Amino acid sequence: MTPAYLREIKNKHRQTPYELFSVENKDLVSKGLDWMKDCMVVATLIVTVAFAAAFTVPDAISLFSSSTSLLVFLTILISGHGQQDFMYSLPTKLMIGILSLFISVAAMMVTFSASFFVLYHKGLKWVPILIVVFVTVPVIAFAALQFPLLVDMFRSMYDSHYLFNPKKHVLYPKKPKLHPKKST
Repeated sequence: MTPAYLREIKNKHRQTPYELFSVENKDLVSKGLDWMKDCMVVATLIVTVAFAAAFTVPDAISLFSSSTSLLVFLTILISGHGQQDFMYSLPTKLMIGILSLFISVAAMMVTFSASFFVLYHKGLKWVPILIVVFVTVPVIAFAALQFPLLVDMFRSMYDSHYLFNPKKHVLYPKKPKLHPKKST
């Protein structure tokens, strides 16, 4: 994040901040593509599992959200990978993809837990409860690992313009002018 007045100033190697960022982060494209491919594999596996048993509402939610995630990651892979894409388009798509992937994982785990409740609702009642406890661990772990990334991406994309611009008071000016009362 560079303030507007510093964007054209060059360092001792005669590079602007944008040029320096480009040189320092050349491998960012390849690392990002590898990460997208890994996420796409996970989304594909979830689509496969959800498609095989998409007969309940959580299954359908899992299928649609994992399909959305898969399509978003696919558009990231086939889109252009220019530097401007890394600033706007790709982070937005990545946030949508990760969020829909989380929804699909959570819905798949709900379906898995619900099937155990249906199977064991009369017999061993402790089995479904134990399964639900074990199923919540990966969902919570996935959320705990991905939520900070989503927050950082959201802040860097949509909240960063507030870093260098002074806050504007919409309703009241900073120093309201008080008009003295006239005595009559």
